[in-house]
Amino acid sequence: MVQAKKDVKKVVVAYSGGLDTSIILQWLKDQYNCEVIAYCADVGQEEELAGLKEKAIKQGASKIYIEDLREEFARDFVFFALKANAIYEGAYLMGTSIARPLIAKRQIEIAREEHADAVAHGATGKGNDQVRFELTCYALAPHIRVIAPWREWAFTAREELIDYAKQHGIDVSVSREKPYSTDRNLMHISYEGGILEDPWNEPDESMFRLSLSPEKAPDFPRYIEIDFVDGMPVAVDGRLTAPHEIVMLLNHIAGENGVGRIDVVENRFVGMKSRGVYETPGVTVLHVAHRAMESITMDREVMHLRDSLITKISELIYYGFWYSPEMNALRAFIEETQKGVTGTVRIKLYKGNCIVVGRKSERSLYMKDFATFDKDAVYDQKDASGFIRLNALRLRIKAMLDERG
Repeated sequence: MVQAKKDVKKVVVAYSGGLDTSIILQWLKDQYNCEVIAYCADVGQEEELAGLKEKAIKQGASKIYIEDLREEFARDFVFFALKANAIYEGAYLMGTSIARPLIAKRQIEIAREEHADAVAHGATGKGNDQVRFELTCYALAPHIRVIAPWREWAFTAREELIDYAKQHGIDVSVSREKPYSTDRNLMHISYEGGILEDPWNEPDESMFRLSLSPEKAPDFPRYIEIDFVDGMPVAVDGRLTAPHEIVMLLNHIAGENGVGRIDVVENRFVGMKSRGVYETPGVTVLHVAHRAMESITMDREVMHLRDSLITKISELIYYGFWYSPEMNALRAFIEETQKGVTGTVRIKLYKGNCIVVGRKSERSLYMKDFATFDKDAVYDQKDASGFIRLNALRLRIKAMLDERG
């Protein structure tokens, strides 16, 4: 049974202070005649949070929750994807995708605390975020009412939202001159829409906020060392610190060396292709370093089995199935694979390049005595003859059959 608008008395809105959610506060009050509570998860937006409380109240919210979720975001979400080497379609590190289930989880918790009838989000009816938000909501609160204004209101383009904002005195940072949509968190900044909708257009250099262009990066390399314990980054240059602080520090170091920009056309879950430009400096470095750490500490067959699941895990994250039964099972498997992925990786950053130049571990499976090209006493090279002949047996049998015609 569809719930009527008059049945909605209180709504918790996932609020960012951007164009869409700023308008949603006013729109919900007009359309549903209900109390609106704004909720903003601090997952690393930094200066974007300035003045958010006053702005939300001014725009009609009865109250606003602003909660610091940065450590949980880095530890349980970003670093899980890191351990899984989850990269969507081989390029996108999924900074937006990974944040949504955490944001929606806390939104549901607040809705329960406030005895709200519904939750609402600002994701469009064309994008992936609507799926990510709502799959999380229904997984955690199967009877919750979810309001998606982009699927209800008469607006069809962001230009119309800009006009609406001006009419109602709503202050937004988007303009007709720079209408692209951005999403920022601890992990990345994404840019979509506007001039980027033509995949032939090169992004404007003035758009970027987390990184220098490789051309403007320093003319000398920067070396850093990253320590891992069971696949988890725990220190940079020997300094132990919290997960979110590691990402913040690496964002600064890698960004000033031109690392972390990508420009991709990706396949959205809803069926269309979209072009996105992303800055992910710190986590780009962590992915490179983590792979290097695994290369000397992870068993070959465990690594290959985990790698065979990268596409599946990446799809589950990108599509929004973070709280699905299959992801719960895969999460346990990934944690098992990371036992012993412990040690230090040395990285060289130079003009957009992130280069592994060293790795060491007390749990290393790399044994120089076995791998050396010099004379050794632990590996009899003659043993390889039988090994090769046994592996070639089925190939030889097939070839002999083919020769008979």
